[in-house]
Amino acid sequence: MDRAELTALVRATGCAVERGGAVFLCAGDWTAAERAEAEALMARPADAATRGGGGWLCIRTGGTGGGVRFARHDERTLGAAVGGCVAFFGLGRVNAVDVLPPHHVSGLMARVRCAATGGRHLAWSWKDLEAGRVPALPAGDWVISLVPTQLQRLLQVPAAFAWLRRLALIFVGGGPLWPDLADAAAADDLRVAPVYGMTETAAMVAGLLPDEFLAGERSAGRPLPHARVVITSEGVVRVAGESIHRGYWPEWSDATSFTTEDLGRIDARGHLFLHGRRDAVIITGGKKVQPADVEAALRAHGEFTDLAVIGVPDPEWGEVVVACFPAAGTVPDLERAVAALAPHQRPKRFVALATWPRTAQGKVNRAALRAAVLATPGQTARG
Repeated sequence: MDRAELTALVRATGCAVERGGAVFLCAGDWTAAERAEAEALMARPADAATRGGGGWLCIRTGGTGGGVRFARHDERTLGAAVGGCVAFFGLGRVNAVDVLPPHHVSGLMARVRCAATGGRHLAWSWKDLEAGRVPALPAGDWVISLVPTQLQRLLQVPAAFAWLRRLALIFVGGGPLWPDLADAAAADDLRVAPVYGMTETAAMVAGLLPDEFLAGERSAGRPLPHARVVITSEGVVRVAGESIHRGYWPEWSDATSFTTEDLGRIDARGHLFLHGRRDAVIITGGKKVQPADVEAALRAHGEFTDLAVIGVPDPEWGEVVVACFPAAGTVPDLERAVAALAPHQRPKRFVALATWPRTAQGKVNRAALRAAVLATPGQTARG
């Protein structure tokens, strides 16, 4: 795909803002503070070191720290990502049903893969799909990209579940599949392909083939052909390859590798296993707790329809572990839920929230979650 084609595709999303030769993907539902921060960034001229007009497509990237940052991409970085994806998964034309927002890298790349391979792109409402109103698909192999909580919800909707079983590939990214969800999807013969990637890498850089998933493999898969994934001496995932972003707007970077905040290991077969994020570690009473480990243990008991674990400041412990869940539904059996956790991992508070904060992609908005918890004193406390 050349620049003119990519520019036309991006403009067609309806979320492109063009400033000074660059294109920024912006969401219509950003807060006033987010919009002001984005406007200030978009007003800044590009780094004088920018090479050959590269890095002109700016996609917002998040992370646990919040705030607005735009990762710089172009037709070369996105093209490399498409090539690696279709080669790894053996795709010719990519036909995609898309329920993710186009200003997010996952929603954008669904469009780019279809356009670059001559496939069909079908935008569909997530709320409709969640309600069981599914699209009729023309002949051919179709794929969809979901985050884990979206997959969990669709498994509970008979019409949506039956529809999922007709798809050739169900990409699941944006966070790890917890064991119970992965096992349920495999037991139902869903062709799930867990993938790993981020905005800075133009989405997926590692993936698991659906046949491997159905056979019981539960890693994040192997690196795609366009990417190299290594683990640093500190246990952090580093990605290299042609899809690496060109820096954060307005700065330019010639780096061909990107060090993530994810912790992981690679086994002898070359499979990547993820162990949470180093920037999300909770230090409570001098001991480290990975929220992902606590979430996995709590989910395993089936007491929660949804769940997120965060750390909040505490004068005695430094931080305390807090487990949050939607207020709707039955009250979880907390004693049963925490039984498998070590004492320092057990949440000192469980907070039921009437409004469950989510991003447009369907992931938990942890910044909003933390703000809600800090504004909700008391509730279920544990010593």
